[in-house]
Amino acid sequence: MIVNLRDDFAKAWQGKDPFAQVQALDGDIYRDVSGRRTLRFEFEGRRYFAKIHQGVGWAEIFKNLLVGKLPILGAANEWCAVAKLTECDIQTMTTVGFGTRGWNPAKRESFILTEALEDTISLEDFCADWAQNPPSKLVKQKLIDALAKIARKMHGCGVCHRDFYICHFLLHNAQAFVEDTEAQPELSLIDLHRALNRRSLSQRWVVKDVAGLYFSALHIGLSQRDFLRFVQGYSGKSLRKAFSEDGQFWQQVQERAMKMDRKHTPS
Repeated sequence: MIVNLRDDFAKAWQGKDPFAQVQALDGDIYRDVSGRRTLRFEFEGRRYFAKIHQGVGWAEIFKNLLVGKLPILGAANEWCAVAKLTECDIQTMTTVGFGTRGWNPAKRESFILTEALEDTISLEDFCADWAQNPPSKLVKQKLIDALAKIARKMHGCGVCHRDFYICHFLLHNAQAFVEDTEAQPELSLIDLHRALNRRSLSQRWVVKDVAGLYFSALHIGLSQRDFLRFVQGYSGKSLRKAFSEDGQFWQQVQERAMKMDRKHTPS
């Protein structure tokens, strides 16, 4: 068994089973799927999130392996990914607790506790009406530049999100950002439970991430120039150099994003 708790939680739960304490948490349920529950709760006047994993079962493990997917066995994946992003100076969640127990991977129990990110809005919601009500050019450009910088830094650190969509970026103090022409967007990257943490990433993982981000932004009113701005920011090269040196990569990104779009667009 491994348990790591911030001092205030450790003090409050001293002498008690932390897994029982987590199971007893009461709050707003955000997700409740087979083997995993996410809820927001309050502790000593502050809000937090708990992700509680109950074990996925052998059937789920074999199902993932048979289709070439890596099964997620618990909260350890997200705990490590948050630590890695923090080490790489990428804004994400703040963890306050983690626990895992059980040698059997199909029945392993685990949890991760994080501080709630207050006064935020997902980029998916922030951009929801852009196609009908476009933002200022400056707001759009600063967000594109920020996303390109985060994606480039994350992949350079060996992390692949695997659910890399605009809905998993939270924008802090959105109104202040829009109104202040000097402000830079403050973004936090969340939902890292499927993230890969490697010494270096193969191109297929990077393509998957960038294509996912591209796909999630296809219908919010962006122009070709906007997408090219991302290419330039992500690659750190001129467009001419990016496409001459990395043309195959960007072609794969586009093809995968279009395939995802066709799959999710009703016929």
